[in-house]
Amino acid sequence: MALNNLNQDQARTREEYKKIRSEAVQKRTNLKKKAETVENPRVRIRLIPIWLRLILLIVFMFVSLIVGAVVGYGVLGSGKVTDVFKESTWTHIIDLVDKEK
Repeated sequence: MALNNLNQDQARTREEYKKIRSEAVQKRTNLKKKAETVENPRVRIRLIPIWLRLILLIVFMFVSLIVGAVVGYGVLGSGKVTDVFKESTWTHIIDLVDKEK
């Protein structure tokens, strides 16, 4: 009863604010649920299906790997951009890495 008799001017504790706020949130969610079920059930239609998203993710990862190798070898490494796609370039890089071990 003490909570109900508080005026706007009186100080409230943190717990009282939490209780009031949680009650308000609960009322709003209940009203939203009732409105959705009665008037307009929400149906989600995906613009891009999940399986297509996975395929696009793999494709974009592959493209970014190639672009990164081209930029790293051709631009930063001062080599020819087309040399990235040659097998001899990669065997040379692997030989350099294995030599250090």
